[in-house]
Parts: sequence; C-alpha cells; structure tokens
Amino acid sequence: MSEQQTGRLYGVGLGPGDPSLMTVRAVEVIAAADVIAYHSARHGRSIARSIAERHLRPDHIEERLVYPVTTETTDHPGGYRGAMEEFYADAAARLAAHLDAGRTVAVLAEGDPLFYGSYMHMHKRLADRYPTEVIPGVTSVSAAAARLGTPLVEGEEVLTVLPGTLPEEELTARLATADAAAVMKLGRTFPTVRRALERSGRLADARYVERATMNAERTAPLAEVDPESVPYFSMAVLPSRVDAPHGDGGAGVAGGDRGDRGDAPNGDRVGMPSGERADAPGGVSGRPGEVVVVGLGPAGPLWLTPEARGELAAAEDLVGYTTYLDRVPVRPGQRRHASDNKVEAVRAEFALDLARRGRRVAVVSSGDPGVFAMATAVLEAACEDPYREVPVRIVPGMTAAHAAAARAGAPLGHDYAVISLSDRLKPWEVIAERLRAAAAADLVLALYNPGSRSRVWQVGKARELLLEHRAPDTPVVLGRDIGGPGERVRIVRLADLDPAQIDMRTILLVGSTQTRTARRGDGTDIVWTPRRYPEA
Repeated sequence: MSEQQTGRLYGVGLGPGDPSLMTVRAVEVIAAADVIAYHSARHGRSIARSIAERHLRPDHIEERLVYPVTTETTDHPGGYRGAMEEFYADAAARLAAHLDAGRTVAVLAEGDPLFYGSYMHMHKRLADRYPTEVIPGVTSVSAAAARLGTPLVEGEEVLTVLPGTLPEEELTARLATADAAAVMKLGRTFPTVRRALERSGRLADARYVERATMNAERTAPLAEVDPESVPYFSMAVLPSRVDAPHGDGGAGVAGGDRGDRGDAPNGDRVGMPSGERADAPGGVSGRPGEVVVVGLGPAGPLWLTPEARGELAAAEDLVGYTTYLDRVPVRPGQRRHASDNKVEAVRAEFALDLARRGRRVAVVSSGDPGVFAMATAVLEAACEDPYREVPVRIVPGMTAAHAAAARAGAPLGHDYAVISLSDRLKPWEVIAERLRAAAAADLVLALYNPGSRSRVWQVGKARELLLEHRAPDTPVVLGRDIGGPGERVRIVRLADLDPAQIDMRTILLVGSTQTRTARRGDGTDIVWTPRRYPEA
C-alpha cells in the first residue's frame, strides 16, 4: 500500500493544560485532521479533549480510547499488563482502520506526546506502517517550573526526571544525587515520594505543583501538602541549587598549601594547614550544623556512590586534601577549603568548627573514609571538647583494595588482612610483627602505602618477611592509579617484586598459598583466591 493511499498519523502535543499554550502547529493539525483520537478513563472525561475542544469541528470523527483499567484491579488473565497490552493493540487497530481508509488521524496528548505520554503506545505500533509526524508540546515539567517562578536548572546542573511509581529506595538514591529533579505521577504515590525526599535530605527544598497552568492550579512547599489532597496530575520539583540560600556567612577559604603530598594513594593522610580556624568573627549560629565524612572512591565520579553524590551536593562547605577536593565538581555557593595532606587533625577541627557555626560540612576522603583515612581524625576530634555535640556521619566509599582486586579478578575471594606499610604513624616493628602474623595465618594481604619518595625500603623488607611464609611464585597484584588516567595493573611473583616499581599511588595485593593465576582465552591474566579452603 503506497503512502498516497493511506492517511497520516499525528501525535499532537497539547501542552500542560492551558489551551493558549498549544503551539500553532498543533492547532493547524487538529483543524485539518479527519479523526481526533484521545485517551480517557472509564468515566469518559478526557483532559486532552478539553484542552483542544475549541478547535474541534462538528464533522470531526472522534475516537475515544477508554482505558480498561487505571488504578483499580482487573480480572484480565494477563493482569494489569495483559489488560493494557490488549487495549493498546485494539486501539492501534481502530486507528489503523482510519489510516487505511485514507483519513488523517490526530492523537491528542497532554504535554509532549513522547514524554511519558499515552500516544507513544500508538506510535510504536503504527509509525513504521504509516507516514507519521509528532508535534512537540510544552511539558508539564517546564510548566511547573514556570509557575513556581524559579530556575529549574542552570549552568552545568543536570535535571533528573523520575516517575513517582519507582520503589522508595530507588527514588531516595536518585533524589540524593540529583542537582535538580521533577517527580511525576504523584497521586497515590505521594507518601512514598515524600518519604524518599525526606530520607534523601531534600524535603525542605521540594516544591509541589498541581495542575500547572490549569484553573485548579496549586503550588506549595511539598512538606505542607496533605497526602489525601494530591491528584495524579501533580508534581514534586527540586529546583536549581544555584543561588539557593545557604547558611549564615562563615570562615574564608582555608590556606592552599600544596606541599608534600605525603604517602596516601587511597586517602590515608589528609589535613588542614595550621593557623586557620573556623571560629573567626561571627560566632555560633542558632541552627545546627554537621560534619559528613564522604568517601570518594579511588578515582573519578564513576566510583562515587549515590549517597556520596548527594552529600557532596548538599554541603555548604567542602574540606579536604587539595588533590581529592579537586575531584569534586565546583558548585556555586559552596565554599571549598583545600589543604596539604599531612595535617588531618587540624583539618578535622576546622571542619568541626564550621559545623559548630551552623554550617553543613563535607570532609572529602579518597577511597573509604574509614580505611586509613579521614573518618578517624574527625571522630577523634569530635569526642573532645568543644565538639562533643557536633553531629558527625560517615559515608562509605569504594576502597582502593577492592577496586584493584576487581581489576585483577578476585584475589580477595577468601580471608584477607589490610595493613599499611607506612611507618609515619606506627613503628616499623609493629608493621613487621603484623606482616609475620598475617602471613603465618595464610591470609591474603592488601598492603596500603607501600612506598613514596621518602620511603623506599619498606617494600623490600616486607617482601623478605613474607617470603619466610610464602612461596617465591606467590602472585602479587600491583594496582596503580585505579580508575585514573594512569591506571596500570600488573601481576608479578612475590620473589620478583621490585621496590623501584612502587610509588605512593600503588596498592599491593599479596596472595595466600591458595591464590591462583590463569590466562584467559582473550590473553588476559587473572588472579583469584578460592572460597573453599583445603581441610587440614
């Protein structure tokens, strides 16, 4: 059947509700169409038809596509999904009959036809068979932002659009990471969406918009909305954070001494230069602050957890070692306090002082903040006066050991021990004793901070100690800059471990007597430690 012998299908976006927001093209298509199709519930009323009503002609053929089920249950043998699939197939067949007869069919859609619209189900079934054109419309998200009168997204912010029908845990995670967000399809999902906003720490920022641009429009702070009053055509909006109100002033940016970067490839020693404190003029504010110690993972944004993203976005002040702080995107309104890597105690007190003044502070730490990193320093200071009442939370991150292990295979598949080879904070005699004990127990070893420019002999000494208990061909994974531009993963024999190839950005994973290596069919070498240990 040629294109000239069939009618043309149009998906017509009507905009958010106000008929005056229909596009000129939408009006033209409706006026010229032979058939006007629109969806409705079983009560027969159609919002789409009401928006376009002034443009309908008496001779228009109207096809009312009545949903067999909306929120109620169904006895269809295929359940809700089966009932809807059957309905869409039947509706498409009805429209196809008109198109086959040479009639032009305009399917009306609130908002934009391809943005959570019912029209898309017709489009997927008919557009490959008939000439088709989609007329875009003003979305409900754009209308809601306009009615709120506040920027939705600005600069490099990212807008996240979510259906309220997602599970609460998923909503919570996505809202925690969002710069700005719109949550659609509220109605009966409103209590779930509200809890997700509260759990993600975003409830105070959330706005509620109901029937934007329509006669019954309503806007309000979402926290004040009665769940029983929420219709389906409503939305939760988290507007732009740019220029959003922050706290009450605060200390200036901390000094940026970028001296010796210290030993830490994984965030084990970070701090604040002495001489600058947050108890500058201004005093303690009347509102509570807090310190959140956030694990960034071993490298860039792909390693961040949703929780960590959310805390970094919500913070008013970011405190951390310069190299790690540089991983966090700059956000307007946030204050960044960067410093050297060897003054973690001073940095911890600085962050706690900011929190005492009512600031929401994120202390950034590479890897996991509780593994040779900033969580300990912050908690030690927080247990002393005058910081005992300052709330402190720890947000975990991917550890360097786990990241390197995943790149190599599964060397940590059985029991393992984590030891730092840095003797800056504990005597080498203690390190040596722990290496011997872990090796004698046949544990896989994850060795942090194996070497730096100022520490060059520890790796060689550790190799000698381990060879007292391990065979020379024991596999050792050398993971350098995992996730970063200089990433390199190598597998060497313990006897061949060369200290000259180790630097402060490297982590070592030393196998047990059970750890195995193999070459796969694609030529890659892998390492794994079996979960089953041989019986004595």
